[in-house]
Amino acid sequence: MRNDHFSHGERPAVAKRRRAVIGERELIWMMALLMACNAFGIDAILPALDAVASDLGAPGNSRQFVVGVYLLAAGLGTLVPGAFADRFGRRPVLFVALGCYIVLSIACALASTFDMLVALRAAQGFFAAGIIALPPAIIRDRVGGDKMARMMSLIFVIFLLVPAVAPSIGQAVMVAFGDWRWIFVSMAVAGVVMALWVFIRLPETLHEEDRQEIRIRAIARNMKSAITLRHTIGYTLGSALVFGGLFGFINSSQQLIGEAFGAGERFPLIFAICAGCMALANWSNSRIVERFGARRVSHAALFAFIMVAAAQLWFAHQPNETLWTFVPLMAANMSLLGFIGANFGSIAMQPFRHIAGAASSAQGFLRMTSGALLGAYIGYSYDGTARPLATALLVTAVLTLIFVLFSERGKLFGPPEPSLD
Repeated sequence: MRNDHFSHGERPAVAKRRRAVIGERELIWMMALLMACNAFGIDAILPALDAVASDLGAPGNSRQFVVGVYLLAAGLGTLVPGAFADRFGRRPVLFVALGCYIVLSIACALASTFDMLVALRAAQGFFAAGIIALPPAIIRDRVGGDKMARMMSLIFVIFLLVPAVAPSIGQAVMVAFGDWRWIFVSMAVAGVVMALWVFIRLPETLHEEDRQEIRIRAIARNMKSAITLRHTIGYTLGSALVFGGLFGFINSSQQLIGEAFGAGERFPLIFAICAGCMALANWSNSRIVERFGARRVSHAALFAFIMVAAAQLWFAHQPNETLWTFVPLMAANMSLLGFIGANFGSIAMQPFRHIAGAASSAQGFLRMTSGALLGAYIGYSYDGTARPLATALLVTAVLTLIFVLFSERGKLFGPPEPSLD
């Protein structure tokens, strides 16, 4: 019979070592599904917006606030967790964010007025922002360079599968339980599952030598450097612009597809096709980015995005535009975002390993708030056609190219970066 001798002091150390063996594949899945909780919180409610508006008396385009205010508050909230995560570690801050996500999901399910629901959604986005801000910092704790771009692309593959199926899940929950409020209950259940997984399997990734003091001046200095360094600022602002266009599509998609094109019953399928194309592109990016480099891949994708957006604008101004032109072009541009988003984010994070939490928070704040405000403006500009969206996609893409040229001092298609610092 085996006789193991463990002192009381050794057992936590053994448990910690077991948790520390988490592999790259499991880490990618965990970070992706953490971020996917945020995506599920946005997209699962989309098929229910008509029901929410009818039940709580929300007029016209104001139903979009259920989505838009969440995005904006999440952007504002990303300023907070990074500095605390640089001081106390990634795990404690993640638990706080997940706890807020769970509690406020339940609160949203109990909302009795539209104003109350919007306020609770704002609180949910703000206090749960750690599930958006910390995964890039956790990955940056482990790797850098184009290897980080590869891992972030794989994370986005999994992450984007959730938006692809979330509207269908939301619709299925409504059919099964007969009430949109159960969609928020399903969000809470997802949060509980993720909290248990993180507790059991995720080790602390913050290096002891990288712990930062909680000093307002130092935090402000770190965040300022993360968003003002010329080498990276163009990529952060560019991400905000192109994803602002994406958020504009998300905000107005239910009305655009259901009203402008008369295909409301096919909305979950159409949304899934677009998001699925983006996921496939991220998988493709993960296969090529270390060979060709994040800059070469993302710059080529940005030029292609501009051309597709120009085609979208032309078709949007034609009389009687149909789904047969809108969906393929929208899916194409969402695919191209798969070659832009993860690469831009990795380039912007590359210089900041020692302040990865603060850098991820600052860049996430700029990216999310700018993108959410732009997306809300685009969505609220919906006029019964695809023209406002198509115009916004082209304008934001051209401005993104200008910002990238600024960061790169006019020289595009740079070589691959080393995988480690």
